[in-house]
Amino acid sequence: MIAMESGSALVLETSPFKSFISAFSYGVASMSMVFINKAILMQYGHSMTLLILQQLVTSLLIHFGRVMGYTKSKGFDTMTAKKLFPVSFFYNANVAFALASLKGVNIPMYIALKRLTPLGVLVAGFFSGKGRPSIQVSLSVIIIAAGVIIAALGDFSFDLFGYSMALTSVFFQTTYLVLVEKSGAENRLSSIEIMFYNSCLSFPFLLFLIIATGEFPNSLSLLFAKANSLPFLVILILSLVMGIILNFTMFLCTIVNSALTTTIVGVLKGVASTTLGFILLGGVQVHALNVIGLVINTVGGVWYSYVKYKQKSKPQKICTT
Repeated sequence: MIAMESGSALVLETSPFKSFISAFSYGVASMSMVFINKAILMQYGHSMTLLILQQLVTSLLIHFGRVMGYTKSKGFDTMTAKKLFPVSFFYNANVAFALASLKGVNIPMYIALKRLTPLGVLVAGFFSGKGRPSIQVSLSVIIIAAGVIIAALGDFSFDLFGYSMALTSVFFQTTYLVLVEKSGAENRLSSIEIMFYNSCLSFPFLLFLIIATGEFPNSLSLLFAKANSLPFLVILILSLVMGIILNFTMFLCTIVNSALTTTIVGVLKGVASTTLGFILLGGVQVHALNVIGLVINTVGGVWYSYVKYKQKSKPQKICTT
């Protein structure tokens, strides 16, 4: 991404290669994180404590990286923090409800429910003044959503609480992605800087949650007790590291591409995640509706990817004031 000042506008030039790399990296990180979180929540059910640990490690690494000169991110600025507070709130609300849903919903159905996010982003973009998307983009997203609904009808282990948490997470993720795209362009912040502010601003919200939900202080005593187990410790470290990688690639993909592209990448990686979810971590029963829904979903995803590739192949400049 190349930035050039032209009058009062900031011009961002993106190449198809960088768009692909950012989207692919986010897809791999997102798929890995689902299984890692599910694995650790099967042993340690305190999701809010896990989330605040991920954010703490993220903020500390970015801070020391900046102090030691490994990153070029700026220090904490109060005015910038105020502008990014909504981003942090919706991000942490999204992750909090998503983790809560993973405790009661199997991976294939969790992914199916989360795939409804692109439709929300499309609607939000239309009403926020971005204009109407192309017919092909709209139809591909509708097909993806239809596939999700059909696949969800084949769920043998329906969990009302888990479904409610997942759908609430979809709402928060939709709002969050749109805000990230806007703040990354208007405030001229890098993906690392947005990630740093998000981590710092999340602490009051998450501290309130772990106290309100009754996790604290039992979650800490259980964490120290389980730390004696090497397998659990390995999964915990992987969760903390992948949390950082996922945050970075998500912010980068949204800034380089768009909020809708980020959610579509999540849909495409979900095909592989769903397949593995039928086998790994206990597996689930296979139903014909799941297979039919996934096929429909994949067709829509491939169609959308083709349309976006054709658009990115053309010279493109995005100007923001």
